[in-house]
Amino acid sequence: MTRDQFLCGSALMIILLASGCHSQAPACFRSLPNTGTFGGQNASLGSLPWFAILKTYGRPFCAGSLITNEWVLTAAHCLDSVLINNATVSLGSQNRSGPNVTLRIERTVCHPSYSSWTNNNDICLLKLSSPVAFSDYIYPVCLASAGSTFHTGVSSWVTQPGSLFGAEIVQQVNVPIVGNNECRCAYGQLTENMICAGPCQGDSGGPLVTKDGSIWIQSGIRSLGFGYGCARPNTPGVFTRVSQYQNWISNVTGTSQPGFVPFTSPGVNSDLYYACSNTAPTTNPTPRTKQPFPVYPDGSVFSSGGSMIHFSHSLPLCLLVVSLYVLVCEAGSV
Repeated sequence: MTRDQFLCGSALMIILLASGCHSQAPACFRSLPNTGTFGGQNASLGSLPWFAILKTYGRPFCAGSLITNEWVLTAAHCLDSVLINNATVSLGSQNRSGPNVTLRIERTVCHPSYSSWTNNNDICLLKLSSPVAFSDYIYPVCLASAGSTFHTGVSSWVTQPGSLFGAEIVQQVNVPIVGNNECRCAYGQLTENMICAGPCQGDSGGPLVTKDGSIWIQSGIRSLGFGYGCARPNTPGVFTRVSQYQNWISNVTGTSQPGFVPFTSPGVNSDLYYACSNTAPTTNPTPRTKQPFPVYPDGSVFSSGGSMIHFSHSLPLCLLVVSLYVLVCEAGSV
């Protein structure tokens, strides 16, 4: 963590406590109790408190992320061929010997414009059968708010492929953001509702996360990459861009609101000037065959983080944001 980030975080906590509006801080602002394993290795207890495993008939089939005490975020394609009446969500499961909690799914709300042909709007919300109690091992991840920018090279994390199926302890892999212009060289068609990171990794439905100071922010949801998954080598993974759906998520979750956090990459995005080479392969979306259970070429889920490149924001800007936050808190208490 940089000096500016430390001072910024300390100032925010002090002012929130002093102003009496600390209860308004999103639950996802909570610092991880154990960050020692964030290095692309095994996830220790408490290092992935938002990590969720979706199961049907006791078999894992996708991943997701806890965003409030009642809602889990995942990919719509995960629900294509699943009988939701038999589906459950396991939380606190980054370590199979840990304090796992399993809840049934009360209802699913997938984006009305989701297309299984193009994988556009590949996002779905799952409401748990009852609210889950937060602990050191279970609490939500923050979500990238509307207008967030993740430039090429931003250090991010996804789960190690295979961690859903048989691994005793979930693992996480460090991947850089790949700009959409560069990503189109591999896939041909890509919408602004998508974000890429590579090389291709991650469990279907699982989160793509970036650390900003002490806060973990989810920027993407693992999608299928136009039916190819991670079967094609040396290509980026395709994710649903979470920041595009703040209004939709807020409308669905109602009073149980997630913590939306802005993320702004510094400098100029090099992807603006990226041009495909003459030999770069391009592909068009292909339809996927329905399976009795979801089948994913990457077959994996999610874990912890490691040596990250932190894009610090300047201290003056941070203090300005804190001041504005306090003014809002004071106005709301009048």
